[in-house]
Amino acid sequence: MEPATFSGVCLVHKPVGPSSFGIVKQFTHEAWEAGLKKHPVGHGGTLDPFAEGLLLILAGQATRLMELMHPLPKTYVAELAWGAETDTGDHLGVMVREGDASALDAAALEQALAPHLGWHDQIPPATSAKKIGGESAYKKAHRGEEVVLPPSRVFLHSARWLRHDLPRTSTLELTVKGGYYVRSLARDLGAALGCGAHLAGLCRTAIGPWADPGEGQRAWLRGEALVPWCRSRTLDDAEAAALLQGRPIHMGLLEAPTWTMPEGFPEPEAPIRGLHAGKLVALLKEKEGGLWTTANLRGGI
Repeated sequence: MEPATFSGVCLVHKPVGPSSFGIVKQFTHEAWEAGLKKHPVGHGGTLDPFAEGLLLILAGQATRLMELMHPLPKTYVAELAWGAETDTGDHLGVMVREGDASALDAAALEQALAPHLGWHDQIPPATSAKKIGGESAYKKAHRGEEVVLPPSRVFLHSARWLRHDLPRTSTLELTVKGGYYVRSLARDLGAALGCGAHLAGLCRTAIGPWADPGEGQRAWLRGEALVPWCRSRTLDDAEAAALLQGRPIHMGLLEAPTWTMPEGFPEPEAPIRGLHAGKLVALLKEKEGGLWTTANLRGGI
């Protein structure tokens, strides 16, 4: 296997069970077996082991695109179980509060959901990967230490109930900005309704322009398929060489993004794609009337 064939962003369906890091290790092992020693591999946003769905695997030079993935809209389908809150916010935790969900109806659930739309402060689960004194909160929680996390500013773009099996469960589809905890939403809805709730299942169906490829499937993205929410500049040979040497080029014709954020979703600060010979070779920024390189993707993706 050549490095070029194992570089890019790979859309992977993560099943329930393995961790996101476990999937990264699997790709790293595959690269090693193909003779690609020390080939960088990472992911573009974790999924808990109990969750399934789309995971972005970044390999080779594409690992340098990681920070561009965090602000993307992420869409989930979540199953909420009513009547019990757990210490982890999901079905694997220990029940810490029980309540009566017999009076729940669709109207009450719509009313409880509405205040969570848009920007608001959310307290992450104690078993999250948030750092406390340089250590992940979940490590402290698993040792039995008390974990008190400060609220984070999060964004819920849209949410709609897909179906109800009351008073037992409800299924919710939601689109959020990176950093959002669906487990915390389940906990907070249960508290607002007075009955308690936790997350019984979670599937990530999309990240930005990309959908879950389906169980057992993979799809590699390269060239113009990468970061399509950024403007583009097509480079000739001389311009590509100049950027590689750290020299700026003239502004030229900038092409509009081929994918746009959903209406009302916070627009991220995005670089300009430098495209040459069908590959993404650089990330650029406007400066002093020209284009300068912020990242040289040597060899291109």
